[in-house]
Amino acid sequence: MVRNEGERLKKVVVCSPVHEYFTVDDPHAHNITQPAHKERAVEQHGRLCTIMRDAGADVIDVPELVHHPNSVFTRDTCVCTPEGFIQLRMGLASRQGEGAWMARRLEEMDIQQYGKVLEPGTVEGGDIILAGRVVFIGRSMRSNHEGIEQVKILFEKIAYDVKIVDVPPPRLHIGGMMSMVGPRRILCCEELFPDGFFSGYEIIRVPAMSFISGNVICLSANTVIAEKDNTGAISALEGAGIHVLAIDLSEFVKGRGGPTCLIMPIERAGE
Repeated sequence: MVRNEGERLKKVVVCSPVHEYFTVDDPHAHNITQPAHKERAVEQHGRLCTIMRDAGADVIDVPELVHHPNSVFTRDTCVCTPEGFIQLRMGLASRQGEGAWMARRLEEMDIQQYGKVLEPGTVEGGDIILAGRVVFIGRSMRSNHEGIEQVKILFEKIAYDVKIVDVPPPRLHIGGMMSMVGPRRILCCEELFPDGFFSGYEIIRVPAMSFISGNVICLSANTVIAEKDNTGAISALEGAGIHVLAIDLSEFVKGRGGPTCLIMPIERAGE
């Protein structure tokens, strides 16, 4: 399934915005900064899916969860590991139930459950980055100590070295601070991590200019998707010889999400 997010993307789950993302009764409760423009959001999400399909990925589109506008951000709901998926438990109250919703979908695909985060633990998928034999985990406003301890045990059982870091506000997740862009290459806001945190990896540095500065989708070891206004990351990646597909995802930035937030990888493979 997925051991390293820097490997080629083969299969991914998305949730196209149709109704729920545009029906927000309380933006603050859903952590949405402003209403999305429906036509633009649908077009942007469709463009993202087309690029992934053109790159050879199987894109599985599941319907939105009723009354859950953030269900378009599939990344946070579960995480797929070499032993099956871990059902996560959302740290934002209005997102409670999304983990179970996605778990049902994955089971319908004959993907087995490896573990589950239980109350009072909370962990969102944006705080988990798989990197070969290492898993990077963010301790954030969405992922608490109890939840992190639960997933730490699960990952150590399958021979991952677990490395935990605090995620400073206004960033929601570690995924806004770093992304795998190859099996041993990391794009990161280096100043937000302790010295030596990425020992053994090649680092591509990007300034921490926004809450998604370090957030890109790795399609393969030399190709990534970035939000078009994330100019710091685009420049750094191109300078490192990586091909960047810069696309407009501004209607999802309004929901405090970057590119990786919109996908839940369920299969990656080496080149």
